[in-house]
Amino acid sequence: MTIERNPTRAVRIGTITIGDHHPIAVQSMTATKTQDTDATIEQAEAIRKRGAGVVRIAVDSDKDAAALAVIRDGTTANLAVDLQENFRLAEKVAPYVDKIRYNPGHLYHHQRDKPWQDKVRFIIDQAAQHDCAVRIGVNCGSVDPAKKEKYDPADSITPMLQSALEHCEFVDSLGFDRYVVSLKDSDPKQVVEVNRRFAQARPDVPLHLGVTEAGMPPEGIIKTRIAFEQLIGKGIGDTVRVSLTLPNPRKPEEIEAGQSIIDDIYAGRVRSVVNFNEGGLNIISCPSCSRVENEAFVELAADVKVMTEYAKQHDITIAVMGCRVNGPGETDDADLGLWCGPAKVNLKRGPEPLGAFGYDEILGQLRTELDKLIQQKTASAS
Repeated sequence: MTIERNPTRAVRIGTITIGDHHPIAVQSMTATKTQDTDATIEQAEAIRKRGAGVVRIAVDSDKDAAALAVIRDGTTANLAVDLQENFRLAEKVAPYVDKIRYNPGHLYHHQRDKPWQDKVRFIIDQAAQHDCAVRIGVNCGSVDPAKKEKYDPADSITPMLQSALEHCEFVDSLGFDRYVVSLKDSDPKQVVEVNRRFAQARPDVPLHLGVTEAGMPPEGIIKTRIAFEQLIGKGIGDTVRVSLTLPNPRKPEEIEAGQSIIDDIYAGRVRSVVNFNEGGLNIISCPSCSRVENEAFVELAADVKVMTEYAKQHDITIAVMGCRVNGPGETDDADLGLWCGPAKVNLKRGPEPLGAFGYDEILGQLRTELDKLIQQKTASAS
């Protein structure tokens, strides 16, 4: 199958280059605790050996940042660091990584009186000084609040798109062009639409593709395939991640899944079902990573899938998130949301908190709320 790739510019990330018709690179993210350097090195190497072009690591503290020096010496993987809320950590991580990812929607958490432009300038300065690429990573569940306020609440795509374009324009003004963009949603159709629109507006910028919180296999792979086939098949996308909820030792499977999808697309084996999950139960769960505060999260996600099987014909979305960083915001759009802490699981109905429950209690509480929701939907439809 001949695919005419978008003419994006070349961006070097360590030993690989993406964009400008280079091969599409597949990425994954470690799920070990970053400060457990032995375990993180072992997993980074396992992911690299499976074929990863880039291995991403979460850094949320000074101790995490300090651990990177050891990790860097222990692996030959091209390392990306995932900065969420503390932009200042860019200074401490840049010497040890090949790429820095920041989320425009999380810049306001620290030093709220400082303009976002100053924070981005700081990140870009560190990247430029230390030979790092940058990813501007926009997520549906954590869009800049100032952007969301400007648009219809029912329109989740435009705030994401405008945030990405605004940050591209500002980074361009700094004379830095070694960056890529990602625009992610848990709905494959939204991922396709927002990335198509961005590629039309900025065909020069390489795109990192992914369906965030795709969930467990095989559903998570199917959701991702839907988006990738429609984007990569049209020449859009320079690097990808398949974000699956997997037990810690199985993280390298994300690489295998991503490469398989890419190979199928180029071989003409396009087989996605575009209307996957329309009109039925949709369970989304985030990929396990080092921010997960209780490993029981992965088992809980699997248990939710089994327990809710009786409701599969109902048009309901349930989100299961593994940490406090993304959990609170990225469950807002689900009918029922769970985000997991060290000892308790927070249950929500839309943006409304319903309480925190022990891991041994949460399935019963979820079933009670699910039954209520089904009764209400059935009554309103009759």
